[in-house]
Amino acid sequence: MSSTAGAGQAVRRKRPAKPQFTQTILVLEAVVVFFATLVAYGLRVAPSGTVWLVGGGLSVVLILMSGFVSRPGGYAAGWVGQVLVLAGGIWVPMMFVVGAVFVILWWVALSLGGRIDRERAEYDAAHPGELGP
Repeated sequence: MSSTAGAGQAVRRKRPAKPQFTQTILVLEAVVVFFATLVAYGLRVAPSGTVWLVGGGLSVVLILMSGFVSRPGGYAAGWVGQVLVLAGGIWVPMMFVVGAVFVILWWVALSLGGRIDRERAEYDAAHPGELGP
């Protein structure tokens, strides 16, 4: 296949990497928070209603945030989500470790995704009309 678009061939627009990476991190984090909620429920760290309200609520909020990361304030809201997951370590101490891992993953998703998007934009500017690598 040639690297340029033919007359009848539609050029497929590339989705930005930064929102894809951050959305993935938030969804994975929501799953982990759900499982941590099950642990907190099993350990009876608080009344079951409170455990499910906080843990389940945070899982839902993380899922919802994943849909809004590319909107204004979305990445800042993601940082708030990271702090909330870290705060879960108050009840389930292992969440300090899990939260720290997700903070690092969040930072990597933001920086690496931004870099990929910048490099794609530079490539597209230097090679107009090509489909890209």
